[in-house]
Amino acid sequence: MLEEVFREHWGRVLATLARALGDIELAEDAAQEAFALAAEHWPRTGEPANPIGWLVSTARNRAIDRIRRERTLAAKTEQLKLQLREPSAEEPVLENATFPDERLELIFACCHPALALDAQVALTLRALGGLQTEEIAQAFLVPVQTMSKRITRAKHKIRDAGIPFAVPPAHELPERLDAVLAVVYLIFNQGWGAGRVDLAGEAIRLGRALVALMPDESEAVGLLALMLLGHARRHARFRGDELVLLDEQDQTLWDQAQIEEARGLLQRALALRGAGPYLLQAAIAELHLSRPPDWQQIALLYERLEQLTGSPVVALNRAIALAELDGPAGALAMLEQLDLTGYQYFHSTRAELLRRLGREEEARAAYARALALARTEPERRFLSTRLQQLALRRPG
Repeated sequence: MLEEVFREHWGRVLATLARALGDIELAEDAAQEAFALAAEHWPRTGEPANPIGWLVSTARNRAIDRIRRERTLAAKTEQLKLQLREPSAEEPVLENATFPDERLELIFACCHPALALDAQVALTLRALGGLQTEEIAQAFLVPVQTMSKRITRAKHKIRDAGIPFAVPPAHELPERLDAVLAVVYLIFNQGWGAGRVDLAGEAIRLGRALVALMPDESEAVGLLALMLLGHARRHARFRGDELVLLDEQDQTLWDQAQIEEARGLLQRALALRGAGPYLLQAAIAELHLSRPPDWQQIALLYERLEQLTGSPVVALNRAIALAELDGPAGALAMLEQLDLTGYQYFHSTRAELLRRLGREEEARAAYARALALARTEPERRFLSTRLQQLALRRPG
């Protein structure tokens, strides 16, 4: 019960507290205390009628107590008492709050240009997505300690610079858009990779809010299309606890309404003369839904995307497309040039190419490395099955 409340409402609780307290670190500490108290009390007393209001009220009181104890902020305590008065029965906390505003305020505060781009994205993932530092470090392919320091520095900079928790004026939105889009997409990918429909759905809701806020930004529209194309296949990606590859998915389980909505958004982004990375990825995702896929066009779009981003992960995906066109040998040669030794899908892709080339001993080693890096149980089962299949083919 409490885990579901945390997953669904952590960002909302934290956004409300951060806006009121003006200190994201204090807000996060207070929110964590409130959730810990809920875990202690709710099993005995039952879930309150307004659980989100209870969490905000409890966290707020904890924050005020902490400020009072520190004494140096006594004046601010009195101010907070006035600003954060107890809600009456006729005024339940958050019941009338508008979803996009609270969370967009938190995103745009975390994505302030005074912070480095990677710090903006990491901080927002921690605050809004409720992701653990380990998960964020994995997304960035950096050590956990490095990411922890990066997030702490960003929190302190927001506090010390007095960066406001508010959606900035319209003329300041574009300079923060890249970081905001990156945050939303990483939240989606975290949910997608772990099979967490709630987190992926949260990212889509944020994407819709961004498109409503900035309707003429082709990249915001393209990102929403990209997420919808992935989310539309959510019911077909797993068969029980088993991961199902795209080519093997039951297309009758795909959400055709979402696919058509995404295609409409894709056309809208193109009409806005978009040519950015999210639009390109959405176009690639749409091409993957065709049977058979147009691998020539997919490879060309990946080449353009690689030119834009310089991302080794994009180069990896381009190699996969080229393997479908020209065979595994050239694709494997491309992979060997990439520095992705800590990336699970690099090793699983390499394993598949080696298997297709008949180099089964090397393929087993690559699958074993991918299995060691796998983060979810369905992926571990999938990779274990691949290893078992190769073992059965071993001579002798």
